Amino acid sequence: MKPFKKILFIPLDERPCNYYFPAALAEGTDVEVISPPLEMMGLKKKPGNTEQLWAWVKEHAREADGAILSLDTLLYGGIIPSRLHQLSIEDCETQLQQLVQLKEANPALQIYAFSLIMRCPRYSSSDEEPDYYGDYGTEIFQQGYIGHRMELGIATEEERLKKEQIDAIIPQEYLEDYLSRRAVNIEVNKKIIKYVKDKTIDFMIVPQDDSAPFGLTAIDQQKVREYVHELGVELNVYMYPGADEVGCTLMARMINAFKGRKPLIYPHFSSIQGPFITPLYEDRMLYESLKYQIIAAGGLLSSSMQEADVVLLVNTPGDTMMEANSQQQANVGYNVFRNLVEFAEMADYVIRHLKKPCVVADIAFANGADLNLVRILREKQLLFQLAGYAGWNTSSNTLGTCIAQGMIYDIYGETEQHLNFLSLRYTEDAGYCSRVRKYIAEHKLPEIQLSYFLVDGQRGQVSQMVCEQLTQFIEQHINDDQYRVVIDDCYMPWSRMFEVGLRTHLVKSKTL
Repeated sequence: MKPFKKILFIPLDERPCNYYFPAALAEGTDVEVISPPLEMMGLKKKPGNTEQLWAWVKEHAREADGAILSLDTLLYGGIIPSRLHQLSIEDCETQLQQLVQLKEANPALQIYAFSLIMRCPRYSSSDEEPDYYGDYGTEIFQQGYIGHRMELGIATEEERLKKEQIDAIIPQEYLEDYLSRRAVNIEVNKKIIKYVKDKTIDFMIVPQDDSAPFGLTAIDQQKVREYVHELGVELNVYMYPGADEVGCTLMARMINAFKGRKPLIYPHFSSIQGPFITPLYEDRMLYESLKYQIIAAGGLLSSSMQEADVVLLVNTPGDTMMEANSQQQANVGYNVFRNLVEFAEMADYVIRHLKKPCVVADIAFANGADLNLVRILREKQLLFQLAGYAGWNTSSNTLGTCIAQGMIYDIYGETEQHLNFLSLRYTEDAGYCSRVRKYIAEHKLPEIQLSYFLVDGQRGQVSQMVCEQLTQFIEQHINDDQYRVVIDDCYMPWSRMFEVGLRTHLVKSKTL
């Protein structure tokens, strides 16, 4: 297919969800996506080569129609380095001035950028944070959480006493390091927003990774929100929970913009209370984030299924959200307060009667797919009739991924690449996240004296065991007499169990 437009893309980091997913969604379309070589991108806590990355952007921007830029990568070297760097505000400002050079070299270039609000996990772990966070992470979170509630005048006496104890525990040098970096990142975000005001950046998302209603992330979010309001750029700077899906969201938005489209999306939920649940790792009711995910990708909510271009079926908990690896112990909220049968019948009706693109956002559980839903969709022979599916990590990670896929499907239809991406989602989200990850961590790693956060490299014995287990899973739970999923590659991107790197493709039975 002859290229219609060229988009250059700087991912948030080198993991497949950031580096591969957005480009994969555009495969098989008339849009050409180019990304920097993987060796420029760094590795987890090792920053990417920002000097090379800026040079790459400037080299390719002259001939591109659009640019999707992770400024966390271009400034700090990636999402994890954005939490570890020692850069000053002035250092970052000098780098940001190169954005102006992109527009000077190519005034028609559309620049979509994103830059995160730095997260503040509620647990102690140095896996993705500074080393001291492994000892004091919980206390740093609680101090910010209670401090925020004290500022708002809603802290309990018990919380006040707790904060006094915490204040005496955290070494001052660690707290100063942590808070000073947060302060730099916030000021840098404000400077980026100025580039939206002067139209150097055409559109921006400020995602919140692992957010909560109170705490340091919520405080920082409010500072940035107030600045957005002060500059009057609310229509061009969106703020909502998310991170690893934003590349997909902006890819869909840019393709929609190039095509002159604004698709109407109608959401339908598996439970009445679902829209009003606050998902794990997020700071607001689901429906508020859902609206942002749709408009950020270039669409609008539809008031009716008949008028909609795409129907979005959202599988939600009935009351509170659990982790996917505990779904075998699902409570009454999952078994009584929602209706998966009606959900599946609605998907069948949308696809076979209305003939409309149907997307499934599987967010009933955090960090994995709903295996019962996948089973029912398979029984209805709908797995590979969907316009989009996702069920991984946070609610917003899932929503952004499948909404983007559905919007691109609405333009280009069922391509080979679309089916391959569906096969990847079922293998990863259902197979790995909901089943194989826990099995390997509990039953295999202890035997070979490895841990969840440190396995034997990207392509060691663990990756082989994961591939074997995934092969069994897809044979038992995904494949049928019409389709077969084939795993082409399997590795552990950050040499840990949380994420897996996969390439898969789908084989139709008539070609077997």
